[in-house]
Amino acid sequence: MTDRAQQVAIVTGASKGIGRAIAVRLAKDGMAVIVNYSSSQGAAEEVVSEIESAGGKAIAVKADIGTSAGVTTLFDAAEENFGGTDVIANNAGMMKLAPLTEMTDADFERQIGLNLTGTFYGIREGGRRLRDGGRIINFSSSTVRVLGPAYGPYVASKAGVEAMTLVASRELARRKITVNTVAPGPVETDLFMNGKSDELVQTIVKNIPLGRLGQPEDIASVVSFLAGPDGGWVNGQTLRVNGGLI
Repeated sequence: MTDRAQQVAIVTGASKGIGRAIAVRLAKDGMAVIVNYSSSQGAAEEVVSEIESAGGKAIAVKADIGTSAGVTTLFDAAEENFGGTDVIANNAGMMKLAPLTEMTDADFERQIGLNLTGTFYGIREGGRRLRDGGRIINFSSSTVRVLGPAYGPYVASKAGVEAMTLVASRELARRKITVNTVAPGPVETDLFMNGKSDELVQTIVKNIPLGRLGQPEDIASVVSFLAGPDGGWVNGQTLRVNGGLI
């Protein structure tokens, strides 16, 4: 991938937070973008408007990436509107915290279904339909290293993503498709800040060697690198973007 103009990226969970920043950055890099959302249509359309106002190309597509049909919908939309797909960023996910003894079946299954199974669908469809030389960028979390109480099912789903990334990178290398994982640390998004006191946030910041929370743009910059020509020889890796937290 030497020229990002005319390339096409799918970004799942792109209506807000990190996903929004990724969509905007890849569009700035010259890619046409599929802005995926599951329920926040208005927010997704705002992302599209922002991209188009800056001269880029994007469309919002509703799809549940926890289903194979939902992921197929995204690739179909990319082909119908832009002619194909070069990059998929499997960003969409969820986190429900509770001790293992208190985690409900539904919350466990939803996390595995969205975080792990949804990423599997993205890898599988990407491996079948990305153009040669494409990029698959998955998402884990730096909590996989911390392994704190109440994170059991969440870190299990993300650890599975990291393992599956390595396998996929070897299977798809013959087509020059790279597969990597980005594992953010604490990032200042509504999802992260919701329910946290200022005291708790400051405690978290004190444990980050670089002394600040990450910003969505910090993560988007790493995705841009992996999606672009300079990241072409990075394959099968998990990049922990966390300010040196762990």
